[in-house]
Amino acid sequence: MKLKQISIPIENSINRLYELTRLLADAGINLRALNLVDNGNFGELRILVSDLTAARQIAMRAQVPARIEEVVAVAIDDRPGEFARILRPLQRRGIQIRYAYACAGVGAGTAVMVFSFTDNDRAVTILQDSDVRLLDSDDLTEFDRPATAAAC
Repeated sequence: MKLKQISIPIENSINRLYELTRLLADAGINLRALNLVDNGNFGELRILVSDLTAARQIAMRAQVPARIEEVVAVAIDDRPGEFARILRPLQRRGIQIRYAYACAGVGAGTAVMVFSFTDNDRAVTILQDSDVRLLDSDDLTEFDRPATAAAC
């Protein structure tokens, strides 16, 4: 239950970000989740997309280095305390979070959390044992349907 994410070091410029996202859009690639972190003159763009292979090829043609990384996405109820509830079993077993980002969920009243853990495989097992709803790429196609209009 892991997803593949593209991580791209990118100049901290709206022009470069626009160029890359326009290329993806022109190829019909949907951005399902996006996280952009500032690191001075450069940033780190992390995206979940509808077509990973095509998106990576587009980045390569644009001479933008792109790494494929595994992440774990979970759906949680959008209410106080739910984030802490899913963290507790991970904390008890010593799993550390490298980074995380969130977005509105796949349906009313849910949120989606995307994580990179120090040990994604162990984290998946712990989350499954804790009855946390893990998402796969099929779940994220819900973002493409107008009726659920979710976006990160």
